[in-house]
Amino acid sequence: MTTALPGAPSHDRSAAGTVLLAGIVLATLTEAIASTVLSLGRGDIIGDTYATPDEFAWLDIGYTSLKLMAFMVAPWLIDRVDPRGLIVGSTLVMGATCALAAMTARLDLLIALRVIQGLSGGILLVGGQTLIFLAWPRRRQPFLQALFAMGSVVAPATIAPALQGWLLDSRSWTWIFFGVVPVALAAAGLMLMADSPTPDRAMRRPFDWIGFLFISTGLFCFTYVLSQGSRWDWFEEPRIVGLTLAGTIALMAFIGREIRAGRDGLLDFTAFLSTDFSFAFIVSFVAGAALFGSAYLIPSFAVSVLAFTPTDAGLLLLPSGGLFVFSLLVCAFLMQAGRVPPIATVPFGILMIMVAMWMLSGSTGESGADDMMAAILLRGFSLGFLFLSITLIAFDRLESRNLASGIGLFNAGRQLGGLVGVAALQTSIQDNVAANATVLGAHVTAGVPALGERLGATAAALAARGVDAIEANRAALGLLGKAVIGQSTVIAFDTAFTTVALLFVTAAPVLITIRIALARLAGARA
Repeated sequence: MTTALPGAPSHDRSAAGTVLLAGIVLATLTEAIASTVLSLGRGDIIGDTYATPDEFAWLDIGYTSLKLMAFMVAPWLIDRVDPRGLIVGSTLVMGATCALAAMTARLDLLIALRVIQGLSGGILLVGGQTLIFLAWPRRRQPFLQALFAMGSVVAPATIAPALQGWLLDSRSWTWIFFGVVPVALAAAGLMLMADSPTPDRAMRRPFDWIGFLFISTGLFCFTYVLSQGSRWDWFEEPRIVGLTLAGTIALMAFIGREIRAGRDGLLDFTAFLSTDFSFAFIVSFVAGAALFGSAYLIPSFAVSVLAFTPTDAGLLLLPSGGLFVFSLLVCAFLMQAGRVPPIATVPFGILMIMVAMWMLSGSTGESGADDMMAAILLRGFSLGFLFLSITLIAFDRLESRNLASGIGLFNAGRQLGGLVGVAALQTSIQDNVAANATVLGAHVTAGVPALGERLGATAAALAARGVDAIEANRAALGLLGKAVIGQSTVIAFDTAFTTVALLFVTAAPVLITIRIALARLAGARA
């Protein structure tokens, strides 16, 4: 598909490669900032746009669904367009749309801009990772993929929330979008200064519009269902049922279309003939659920239960980013210099993230950043050993002709796993808060001495502050109800943390079984 970087003196090639890699990592950073802007800025944006929750949801649905569609179409574009030019164009589009988003509070325009951001973000992620594999030999990929993961995985999980929390508290949400602009310009400038591989245009495929229509419909339906299902009580809402059926039919139609189209299809599914890729694809789905799920739980717990400000919630995850980077580099060194097989670090990463989530499950309403920090740092350390390993397992044996398709499918699997994980945890928290409140409320009954003492002490404290006696008794009851809901929420979050830990307890034997089955299938095929 491509050749290596053009011939030049070794020091010139090294400098050009460094500039190109820096540009790609900065480009992924623009996507990291844009993809996480709604996590902490939701309330501020709703207030400025006067949007209802249903209207605001389209900002997230539009971005995520178009990002998934971009993962599907990016491999075809890479076959047709110079990969470097494709990444530069997507990065500039991302910067331009973020600049426009910072200057408007019109909801319809923001939705359109988010759609374009999702499309450009998905293309630059697939294009950037593909270009790294094509521009450098496979023996150097562990360190290179570790650097790429710093922008594509570490930044959205740790650095971006901290930056956004500070901007929300000190400035406004528009500054988050403005912050993307200089990063996009710097990334584009660096990539234009560097050489890039020369594409081989011998293997061109026609664009499969029918297949793209099917997969786009399916991805849009599943994105809406997974992101909004918990708000509508899932299949109690006819809209969710209809979209689930439509998405399933569209996905099945896409698979049938691709089987019939063969090499003329939208994607090259020969990547699944590699047992390593098939196994890593399944692991990426589970790992995506753990990564996105825990990244959702920790700030949500800090803001809703511990009453952290956006800045404090963002800074809570920032220290783990340092250990995330450190473990990526350690893992890369073991694989590149020590020749350790990538699969060797996967159990270690899984075990550590299980322990980290179990530690967080003991959090209370009185917990602080210091109480949670050990578990958060362990989580960051574990993710480096997990994500770099499955990346190298997935792509190390792929050929250049199906590499881009494999990267697109792999990223789509991780993103969908993240959507499933967050949706499951949101539903679990909502259901458990109601159930816990019912159980706790059953023990808060008249005639219990402890209850009477608490209500009396609270009413007396309010009366001492000048509150009327009757109002003080009512307020004491209200405060008691608030305490019950607060404790119910704490228990619900602790249950959610435990669920993430148990995810791997359940998934580990399944993944081992799948690995053995794929190895036997490969042996039978050979």
